[in-house]
Amino acid sequence: MTRIIDSHCHIYPEKIARKAVSTVDRFYEGLPEDHYDGTVATLLSAGRKAGVTHFVVHSVATTPAQVHSINTFIADAQSGAQGAFIGLGALHPESPCLRADLEEIRALGLHGIKIHPDFQRFEADSPKACAIYELCEEYGMPILVHTGDHRYDYSNPERIARVLKSFPKLKMIGAHFGGWSVWDRAERLLPEFPNLMVDTSSSFYWLKPERAMEIIRAFGADRVLFGTDYPMWPQGTDLDFLNALPLTEEERETILWRNCAELYQLSFDDREDPSDV
Repeated sequence: MTRIIDSHCHIYPEKIARKAVSTVDRFYEGLPEDHYDGTVATLLSAGRKAGVTHFVVHSVATTPAQVHSINTFIADAQSGAQGAFIGLGALHPESPCLRADLEEIRALGLHGIKIHPDFQRFEADSPKACAIYELCEEYGMPILVHTGDHRYDYSNPERIARVLKSFPKLKMIGAHFGGWSVWDRAERLLPEFPNLMVDTSSSFYWLKPERAMEIIRAFGADRVLFGTDYPMWPQGTDLDFLNALPLTEEERETILWRNCAELYQLSFDDREDPSDV
């Protein structure tokens, strides 16, 4: 049985999905390939066509006022996906009630947190951001963080390294191999922190296979999660890239789902048919 978890998927309500995806497109100054529409239905249909069986889903709160509605939307999507979705909650560092927000996320049955310092416009190692990490560390909640951007200095590897040093019990996933578009700095600074995992999202398009393997070897396959950054990239293309890398079958399986399952404490019935999720 083949199980594949896409550990990095943004989803939006249908009525705002087109606008949300357009905003992301503008943020990245135009995506190099055609992208999906950001809806739950398209994620499930496109993902299953590519062979993906489970999806870690989330969205980003650009204001504190969006936190509750985003989290209830993600929880509803998780409930409606018949076990295929692993939902992450949104937090915003300007929220006056971070602890209450996090407790609501837990009550909704979500599995972790997602923040995007570059999109939300805060420095990843700022005191307000550290209040989020402190709570995640206290509650044992994994946090997926957008990391890296050569245009900005909100979440670059130097800031992430300071966070990881200050919060050694924090379970952080550094998106985009720990530093989108600044992969050399991420590879130099971040593998030393055992509390950091990284995902492969929005990276393969820019990396040659040899460079991707160097980064995987730097962190170790047991700290890498497969992820695509839906709706930005075709999942089949990213899977083809990963499957062509000179990994052992055990390493490939570890990256494709085992690391993610362990991180979010997921349990699967080995008798299930992934096509039915």
